[in-house]
Amino acid sequence: MKLRQPMPELTGATAWLNGEVTREQLVGEKPTLIHFWSISCHLCKEAMPDVNNFRDQYKDELNVVAVHMPRSENDVDLEEITKVAAEHDITQPIFVDSELKLTDAFENQYVPAYFVFDKDGQLRHMQAGGSGMKMLEKRVNRVLDEMRNAE
Repeated sequence: MKLRQPMPELTGATAWLNGEVTREQLVGEKPTLIHFWSISCHLCKEAMPDVNNFRDQYKDELNVVAVHMPRSENDVDLEEITKVAAEHDITQPIFVDSELKLTDAFENQYVPAYFVFDKDGQLRHMQAGGSGMKMLEKRVNRVLDEMRNAE
């Protein structure tokens, strides 16, 4: 995806965990962070406490949606995804993308990967890898500040 592109529709999930959300529910009120992870991704698990802290810290100002992106056939076991999500306290909605439909819509090849959309649903920041929480926080704050200043 390129910056300023609109958020793709959240369709094609093989399952949703922790509730289902649509693009319409996410766009319009507040910015959204969509993060891709996988049960076989060690970096994802390491980054999850940071993602969760982030989710909790910004819960009133930011939508957070997880996308489970399988990296192998072993990664499509829904029971295992549910178990790992619970172990890592992933309470936000999880789009289970076992057929890679959303992964393709986002043109994403990485886990973990983070996509920040402004409240109008335009992509404002994208990053991949486990170490970028400071940069991610900076970008989210920039989008939130723009929104606050526009009110």
